Amino acid sequence: MKRPAPPHLLAKLFRGFGDPSRLSILLLLRTGPRRVSEVVAATGLSQPNASMHLACLWECGLVEREPQGRSVYYRVASSSVTQLLGLAEGILSAGGDRIECCPRYRGVHAKDAPGAQAVPPDR
Repeated sequence: MKRPAPPHLLAKLFRGFGDPSRLSILLLLRTGPRRVSEVVAATGLSQPNASMHLACLWECGLVEREPQGRSVYYRVASSSVTQLLGLAEGILSAGGDRIECCPRYRGVHAKDAPGAQAVPPDR
């Protein structure tokens, strides 16, 4: 039987997923490998910021990188990362409105996420 992961390690893993910039990169990379310039174009992050987040994701083992000529391609490191993103989307489809309105999760808003579309205010 597999031992449960310690809470502090799970918290550290979810911290990687918790940053809107890193999360937007992971969501992009689950569609296939991308170069830094493609990540920048798709997310609206600056090149240094995208590179910093990609380095963080690589150091934590969430993405892999592969040099090809003068370019480096990044991709999601395992199908488990993609599955976790899918599970999170499933949770949101069932109760995302409650998460959006939760007063304890004040720090992240749709308008602040990289590549986010403008959301009209509620009337």
